[in-house]
Amino acid sequence: MDKEFEQFQADLLQSVRQMKAGQAARRTEVRLTPAAEARARTGMTQSAFAELLGVSLRTLQDWEQGRRQPTGAAQTLLRVAARHPEALLDLHDA
Repeated sequence: MDKEFEQFQADLLQSVRQMKAGQAARRTEVRLTPAAEARARTGMTQSAFAELLGVSLRTLQDWEQGRRQPTGAAQTLLRVAARHPEALLDLHDA
């Protein structure tokens, strides 16, 4: 084996040992957007949640992925959904 491959194997083995010991090299945190958090609290699919809010699926996806920000009444409705998901679920069941 060549030296480069041997170094790769040694580095890989060291990484596995560190993981097993709970020594992560880095930690990644994924923060949900307010829209994604609100939908997650309701447990609804993107399609159902978008329909309930009266927006297109694409608009909801843009909000959830942070490409666009909801405005006006949509922001308020998302806050209600995040704090009181049962309120939106009641509307969905009606």
